[in-house]
Amino acid sequence: MALVTELELKGFDYTDPGMWGKRFHAAMAELRAEGWLASGPFGYIVLDREAGEFFLRTRAASFPGMKIAEIFGVSEGPLWEQMRHNILHVNGADHARLRSLVNPALSPRAVQRYRPAMRGFLEQLLQDATSSSSSAPAAPSSTGDALRCEFVDAFAKPYPSQVIASVMGAPLKDAPRLHHWSNWIQKQFDAVSMATEREQIEQAVEEFYEYARELVQARRDDPGDDLISTLIAAADPAHQPEKLSDVECINLVFNVLAGGVDTSQSQLAHTVRLLAEHPEQWAALRADPDPPTLASKAVEEALRYEPITPFTARIVDEEITFRDVTFPQGTIVMVCAFTGNRDLDPAGDPAAAAAAAPTDTFDITATREKARALTFGAGVHYCVGANLARAELGEALTFLAERFQGLELDGEVEFESITGIYGLGKLPVRFLGEVGGPERH
Repeated sequence: MALVTELELKGFDYTDPGMWGKRFHAAMAELRAEGWLASGPFGYIVLDREAGEFFLRTRAASFPGMKIAEIFGVSEGPLWEQMRHNILHVNGADHARLRSLVNPALSPRAVQRYRPAMRGFLEQLLQDATSSSSSAPAAPSSTGDALRCEFVDAFAKPYPSQVIASVMGAPLKDAPRLHHWSNWIQKQFDAVSMATEREQIEQAVEEFYEYARELVQARRDDPGDDLISTLIAAADPAHQPEKLSDVECINLVFNVLAGGVDTSQSQLAHTVRLLAEHPEQWAALRADPDPPTLASKAVEEALRYEPITPFTARIVDEEITFRDVTFPQGTIVMVCAFTGNRDLDPAGDPAAAAAAAPTDTFDITATREKARALTFGAGVHYCVGANLARAELGEALTFLAERFQGLELDGEVEFESITGIYGLGKLPVRFLGEVGGPERH
């Protein structure tokens, strides 16, 4: 048995602003080859799936949001209130109660009703992108250019905020504001941003709180078939006595926004980037007789291969011993989804493992272990919006694959930091050979 503080561990600085893309992939492969545990700027990093699941699931560790508040001196005001009420920071019976109220509205069956709206948003975004696409000459292509665009601005950025507006029952005209707030609010989980951009984060929190209160009141006056109306019904003593307070209702709305826009934007952008870098995968997607099914597999493969939450933090609330290593109370542990996701070989079957595609290969047709990737977390704090995100991503891939024969990069990709949400700033792409899309109802 050894204290983690006594071990000689290889270090990794995930706050390095140049750590992204191929350099990040190479660094993580090298780090994982050294073992299952490494040291980082704020604590320790666990690198395999079993260790990741242990720290995500154990009741002896929690999300360190309030520790972040303490480190940066956040002790009052809207940001403090948001941190205090964030469902990530609520545990035990209160957490179970809140999840029981919001989970039904975001179950796999419940999110199906948003798919027609998703397709409508994508159709409009395609029309907008087509009408404003560049007329500059492109490199010759055997299939011919159908659409050139900067994918983040044209699709990845507006699409999730439109979906969240629909889910929340907010006016679609407010989608750009929802995106702006979500982007800034998410930065509270990034220590670098909290150190340099706290004022903007606090302003976004304050503005969204004011907006959310007005939106909740509007839905109270005019209920609809949306998440907020569902939560209001749960907050009404006539329906669910003492189930959900107004403060809890508003903060659940806050959580859905903050967790459901910037994340989906970033994962969609990376997924399209990966397909553009692997044209044979795009061809496989188009050739499949059941595109929605293979699109769902493509979503899972992108979530596994390039998670937009490469690191998820936990703080040890009481001393933990794992694999004969003792982690003292107060230790920060970063769970690495990037390396943990690469442990998804067919479990318990050596022959199947030998025949499976390498886990460091992006392959949407590969048969992977049924265990979920760590991208959405694990345990009681598993992402509440995971079903909605999967539906959004699957609809987007199906929509685009039904309409274009090919997909290529059309310039340099701009990668963002791996701390917080790992997104793309720019993704110039060229869609080739438009073939139209089927009517689906």
